[in-house]
Amino acid sequence: MHQENKVEEAFKEKRMECQNGSAGLNGDPTMMDKRLGKATVLQKEVGLLSAICLIVGTMIGSGIFISPKGVLLNSGAVGPCLLIWTACGVLAMLGALCYTELGTMIPSSGGEHSYLMEAFGSPVAYLYSWTSVMVSKPSGMAIITLSFAEYASTPFYPECSPPVIVTKCLAAAAIVFIVTINCFSVKLANYVQNIFTAAKLFLIVVIVGAGIVFLVEGKTENLSNAFDGKSISVGGIGLAFYSGLWAYDGWNQVNFITEELKNPFRNMPLAILTGIPFVTLCYVMVNLAYFTVMTTNELLMSPAVALTFGDRVLYPMSWIVPLFVVFSTFGAANGTCFTSGRLAYVCGREGHMVEILSFISLKRLTPSPALMFNGFLAILYIIPADINTLINYFSFAQWLFNGLTILSLIVMRFTRKELKRPVKVPIIIAVLMVLISCFLVLAPIIDNPAIEFLYCAIFILSGLLLYYPFVHLKVEWACRLMRPITTYLQLLMEVVPPEKCE
Repeated sequence: MHQENKVEEAFKEKRMECQNGSAGLNGDPTMMDKRLGKATVLQKEVGLLSAICLIVGTMIGSGIFISPKGVLLNSGAVGPCLLIWTACGVLAMLGALCYTELGTMIPSSGGEHSYLMEAFGSPVAYLYSWTSVMVSKPSGMAIITLSFAEYASTPFYPECSPPVIVTKCLAAAAIVFIVTINCFSVKLANYVQNIFTAAKLFLIVVIVGAGIVFLVEGKTENLSNAFDGKSISVGGIGLAFYSGLWAYDGWNQVNFITEELKNPFRNMPLAILTGIPFVTLCYVMVNLAYFTVMTTNELLMSPAVALTFGDRVLYPMSWIVPLFVVFSTFGAANGTCFTSGRLAYVCGREGHMVEILSFISLKRLTPSPALMFNGFLAILYIIPADINTLINYFSFAQWLFNGLTILSLIVMRFTRKELKRPVKVPIIIAVLMVLISCFLVLAPIIDNPAIEFLYCAIFILSGLLLYYPFVHLKVEWACRLMRPITTYLQLLMEVVPPEKCE
């Protein structure tokens, strides 16, 4: 106990040092007054442009450039393929509108966790946080950085594929760099996101511009009989929609940062109404451009569609395609890190994760423990030989929780009528999205039944084994164990619990 008191006193001294100027403010009284005027909470530093870039930059990763084949493979022809890409954008828009109502009704960060907590209570919210914080979010970031590393290292190995150890080390270095940026400054993380979103949009403009030129020149052979092809089954259409909707994953990113969004009741709807239709337009136009120079068979056979397009259209400048794919994946990884850290932060604040994750940097006002924890898990997920298998089998869980979240909107229409709803969507949209979510949960299981889906379900439900003793009962021995660890980590990282602001 005496040792613990000494640590707490040392921490108080360090906090006073920071507040009195050791963070670089001691020579500037004006800056000191400005800094001390801020509450020790996450600041509202994300404007409308940054929110749009977060949506666009996270949704557009490497998939549209490398392997946009799932929709075409299951739709069978160019015409149905383009229609399904458009329809998937509309469905993503409808889902995002449901999330907009939830986000403006419950203006708390953490996305699905906050809404599930309000509608269904702590156990369901905990299962979501257990699955997302421990598996879905960090493994997703690991996949993106591995793609970044592969394309960044390929020019140095022209005769062969980059060694696996090189790719994984570069991916780990990228994670450390991205986490450092996000821990250092929210504004810096936003600048990085905006810049790399602009870079990926430059590549899209180049591809779409080249496609328009070819269309004007009359190269429409692959579009002249757009609906001729193999007959389409109902199952094929369903799988095409399944592939397309996964390409639109990320439409709920703004809901994870609601508390940091400037004027969220205005900027959240505007960001969604701007970002998602723009991504839809990009996806449709990029696919249209591909079809101006490649047949359906060539597109399906290409290992990297945008690279094939670049070799045929942009040579000798085709090197810009892999370069900007690297930029695109880096930006998507940064956006994923930004929002994943906020989810872990909120889960720690609600008692669903260890308390240290809810602390923020005293100097930087960033959720650095949560960001570091997410980055640490992402590095661990880089180590296995085949992380893609893990992602594929856990994919149904994401739409399970998306469906439950939209169902919470319907439930709270009857159980929480007193809540103000600045944005209110027709309930039929919510019902439609719940049904689509059910399909997306069942589609991969029905299409390819595997015991691994059962293992994933067991893992999700196993969270209850931790929830009951450590969250519900809050067993005393665990609290005693974590108290000194939390205090030492506070000293090490110079972090504090966020202040409660009315």
